[in-house]
Amino acid sequence: MKYYLIAGEASGDIHAANLMAALKDNDSEAEFRFFGGDRMQAVGGTLVKHYREMAYMGFIPVLLHARTILNNMKMCREDIAAYRPDVVILIDYPGFNLKIAKYVKKKLNIPVYYYISPKIWAWKKYRIKDIRRYIDRMFCILPFETEFYQSLNYAIDYVGNPSVDEIARYIENESIGKEEFLQKEQLSDKKIIALLAGSRKQEIKDNLPTMLKVAANYPDHQVLIAGAPGISPDYYLQYTRSYPNVKILFNQTYTLLQHSCATLVTSGTATLETALFLVPQVVCYYTPVGHLVSFVFHRFFGVDYISLVNLIAGKTVVKELFGKGFKLERIRQELDRLINDTDYRNQMIFDYEEVVRALGAPGASQRAAKLIVESLEKN
Repeated sequence: MKYYLIAGEASGDIHAANLMAALKDNDSEAEFRFFGGDRMQAVGGTLVKHYREMAYMGFIPVLLHARTILNNMKMCREDIAAYRPDVVILIDYPGFNLKIAKYVKKKLNIPVYYYISPKIWAWKKYRIKDIRRYIDRMFCILPFETEFYQSLNYAIDYVGNPSVDEIARYIENESIGKEEFLQKEQLSDKKIIALLAGSRKQEIKDNLPTMLKVAANYPDHQVLIAGAPGISPDYYLQYTRSYPNVKILFNQTYTLLQHSCATLVTSGTATLETALFLVPQVVCYYTPVGHLVSFVFHRFFGVDYISLVNLIAGKTVVKELFGKGFKLERIRQELDRLINDTDYRNQMIFDYEEVVRALGAPGASQRAAKLIVESLEKN
């Protein structure tokens, strides 16, 4: 069968690539054409447009690149019409993908599946109208999404979480012992505090300086930064020059988490990955006009938390210090509890284990692929 996939950012590229590999396992004649990235291209098929030419986030960047975005949509619609796939599979990226879904269903009458739901449970709940109209099947990766969509009378399939798959794959194939890790990176035997300051330059600029100041209060520990893909070492060095003992490690986030005793983490998938490694963490995320952001979040958002850990648990497992809560002293106090309060650490790890159970076993991509192929073969 012919599959057309659309991923508009780096995380979508990873998830789509894993799904494509699983589709090949379930469909020996699978052919792929896609908007995506390097990971998808490595699996095989035709890359029509790289996500680097699409990933505009925030009101101003979108406004400034409106013509490019519209041209990308036009190209995508025309390319799908010419290719005539058996199914179009959308990966998150709702601003773009839901518009494509509307065209594909109304003009081409091709099945449209969604892998990794838009976060309409947090904001833009009204998008359920478009999802009902234009999405034939939804495959979700967060367990609480099942109940959320049920409340909206829309059936979905929970297939598991790709982060569980990625970490299981790492542990089986790439994991190394702590002694080997320390020797390889020429590190001391001090306990490790890991800093995961985000994947974009603006996030790093906003969060890393405060993280470094907080971690500097613990000279008995060594501080390591997880370098983000696509960010140059020089970009980090402008913030780390005053901290000569801090080291930046690239392409080793899982190994770093595996051997850390505590972490400072910006919100996002990294909070869940940290929990899956059972590492105590503080979620800290700087925003301008923090008091206003906190007010808007608590007043207008449809969720109580920003971290995936707390969202999945349905309660406060990790402290979230964002908006007006993002203050150096509050972050320091919380990190101090993680390092020195054994009961507090143990309770967090106990709650992590509940999150792990809720996510289920590895195999999200395979389960999604199996359901997709079975569904298409019936039609």
